Amino acid sequence: MTAPVTDPLDHFRLPGRTAVITGASSGLGDRFARVLHAVGANVVIAARRADRLAALAAELPGSLAVTADLSIAEDRERLVAETHARFGGIDVLVNNAGIGHKVAVEQETLDEFRSTMELNVTAVWHLSKLTAPLMIANGGGSIVNVASMLGHVAASPVKQAHYCASKGAVVNLTRELAAQWARKGIRVNALCPGWFRSEMTAGMEDDGDSQRFIASMSPIPRMGHEHELDSALLFLAGPGSTFFTGQSVIVDGGWTAR
Repeated sequence: MTAPVTDPLDHFRLPGRTAVITGASSGLGDRFARVLHAVGANVVIAARRADRLAALAAELPGSLAVTADLSIAEDRERLVAETHARFGGIDVLVNNAGIGHKVAVEQETLDEFRSTMELNVTAVWHLSKLTAPLMIANGGGSIVNVASMLGHVAASPVKQAHYCASKGAVVNLTRELAAQWARKGIRVNALCPGWFRSEMTAGMEDDGDSQRFIASMSPIPRMGHEHELDSALLFLAGPGSTFFTGQSVIVDGGWTAR
């Protein structure tokens, strides 16, 4: 029997749902918070820079700003506790906080590699683990792990072994968490952007060599515009993806199709 068609856009709305976005003080995280707020979510924004969080929260009525260093376990625990105290649960977790920079393996230090893995991988695992019981108690939820196309392919000639390793780990962690929690009502997926403006890509948009590199390698020969991740985020976060888990949605202009 065919289900009745009501308003398909309801699959992308989150009225009254609580969404936590990490790394929300700039770039993609800032955009993700605005997008989820626009579709009715109670937004919790977390990052280290209190001034930027306060400015964003002022533009998002009803939101909660939590200043936290997501590389610190106690801060991750406090974020979940403060969210639960304010809203009574978590329906969507967007694990967006991350770091990375250009450096050849020969110059990478062990501490740099470890700190990258702590924020980009361990924090994703830990926040997901802390959030899962709240989602299960409320009947389920969605975890969106912001990985990267570089979790699927090498970055060179942009040298970022630490970053590629961490994002590849996030992609497969996503699969495993999805498999463990699917029957408990939690969907876990990865959103994998290509070249978008962020603090990690700062300067690329105005650098001729960078733009020529992207244009020569990408079927759509440019960087992505910030709004071009909106629909993928809403699909993964909302009820439109109730039969979708353990997957990577790669929004990269065709970079990984080559």
